[in-house]
Amino acid sequence: MDKFVNTGEVLLDVKNVKKYFPIERGFLKKKIGDVKAVNDVSLYINKNESLGLVGESGCGKTTLGRCIMRAVEPTAGEIILHLDDKTVDITKLDKQSLREIRRNMAIIFQNPYSSLNPRKTMLDIVSEPLILGGYPKDEIVDRARELVELVGLEVRFLNRYPHAFSGGQRQRIGIARSLALSPKLVIADEAVSALDVSIQAQILNLLQDLKESMQPTFLFIAHDLSVIEHVSDRVGVMYVGSLVELAPTDEIYNKPRHPYTEALLSAIPRPEPGVARNRILLPGEVANAADLPSGCGFHPRCRYCQQICKEETPPWEEISFGHYVACHRAKELDLRGVNDTEPETSYDIKI
Repeated sequence: MDKFVNTGEVLLDVKNVKKYFPIERGFLKKKIGDVKAVNDVSLYINKNESLGLVGESGCGKTTLGRCIMRAVEPTAGEIILHLDDKTVDITKLDKQSLREIRRNMAIIFQNPYSSLNPRKTMLDIVSEPLILGGYPKDEIVDRARELVELVGLEVRFLNRYPHAFSGGQRQRIGIARSLALSPKLVIADEAVSALDVSIQAQILNLLQDLKESMQPTFLFIAHDLSVIEHVSDRVGVMYVGSLVELAPTDEIYNKPRHPYTEALLSAIPRPEPGVARNRILLPGEVANAADLPSGCGFHPRCRYCQQICKEETPPWEEISFGHYVACHRAKELDLRGVNDTEPETSYDIKI
């Protein structure tokens, strides 16, 4: 039975995906355990939709994005891409078939200073996917010029190298490269986290404009919830390799149902002077993905923890239309949204 009931036109369907990295010891490299970077994650993204994926560093969101691209091989699960003419399971493709399917997918990398080849000009960088994708040779330069103008750069800079551009301009080059073949799915992996705040706003506005004009489907991966709020139709929250909540953006920001989501929302800075902070300071450390706690993985840090949370893994269930959560107490808790005010609090958990 599928974990979601979806009435939209699905582009990407991720089912029970796992990515375990083996822990080896000794000269013979004996396996003694696994780091569960992605642990049984299921989600879908509709065509022309933007799904935001958030969580602390190390929660597995980037690894999941790379599994979708098959930049890393998933340990288990299905990653199904629904194209206009066919449906394919990316995890089962050979190298040649995967290369053909990747024309429909692209990724925007986090760091614009390391993701561009310093020995290639902007024209070379933007043209590379066109060449590899079999674009007509006599149209490549014209297409490159069109892409450069589309992302707000001047074509007179086509023969400049990356060192001549600022961070924001480099990220625009990366975006132009990712959109070269008009992909159906674009994965933006922390696409603005390495940029200044003012430049972040420009890049986010650019991505919004491109979404309206080119209508790709976006998977936004970020740890900054204030960024995700403005670019996503739905938001998924990950904690130590698992998806703990998934809901429409307005609902998850105003009425979260998982304690971890509540804590993340409380960390968003408030711009209003004189308004009390309402940050929830979680105790302890993020759980070890190589040695997950029993029951709910979040229970050692949760102020709402009860005995059942320590013993049983919470089911992934729909508690309202389109709102999914993995928490034993989701239906009874009244959690604070992003606009609720309360003095800053910290608390000790007795396990």
